[in-house]
Amino acid sequence: MPASIAPLRVQLQKPIRIIKEAKGSVSLLGLAFYYDFTIWQNFGTGSTPPTLKSYLKIRRWGLYLLSHCQNLRDPSPIPNTGPSYINAEKVPHRAGVRPKLTRWTLPQRQFPVEITPRAKAMLHGMMSGFASASPYAMYIDAAPSKAEGDAGEAIYVRQDVEGMNPDARKTFYEVAHVHPSGNSLHVYVSPADARLVMERRWGERFPVGWLALPSWMMLYAPRNEDEVSVVREIVRAGVCFAVGRELKE
Repeated sequence: MPASIAPLRVQLQKPIRIIKEAKGSVSLLGLAFYYDFTIWQNFGTGSTPPTLKSYLKIRRWGLYLLSHCQNLRDPSPIPNTGPSYINAEKVPHRAGVRPKLTRWTLPQRQFPVEITPRAKAMLHGMMSGFASASPYAMYIDAAPSKAEGDAGEAIYVRQDVEGMNPDARKTFYEVAHVHPSGNSLHVYVSPADARLVMERRWGERFPVGWLALPSWMMLYAPRNEDEVSVVREIVRAGVCFAVGRELKE
């Protein structure tokens, strides 16, 4: 090899190595991206279309919200005003640590926790149970959740209810729904009740404030029959708030 070429070859080896390493890094990033995208799809995307375009939008929102340092367990952004329908004696402080939520902005989900078979049956029959029982049946219906892309059952206020909370229209008349995969819920309650729910560690705020009302809450999945009873009391309060009156059983 000519002496003039040898130094040039040595000089080229470093950028070639950098390019190879960069290609390897890009491949790993691509695999990580694809893995996260498929896990997001498999977890259930609710009413969000399970497409790459939707995933990228959700990720952009996540970066925006991360930059604003939201603490979804902080009740202070919710005004402590208005009526309260929760019987506080039926909503004690939740035992144990809070569940871990998934890393995606939407859908808002928690990782599954153990739940007794009877508690699960009670939970997933709750929406239809309210809609078929007195005194609620004359004010609400049960139907697939539009907010969840028809994936779970929900409670809806009937549109002809007199004295209805006008904000119920902003949730498209939906009061609450259960997530089939992880057994958590979303429910629209009064601001005062939302603060109590958060202070007693049963749930947290919805992350995307421009898509939902401030007191649209995520409730953690119950783990046993006693916790289903607590969740039921919170959902009952949501029904009362939506229809604009206290409903006594």
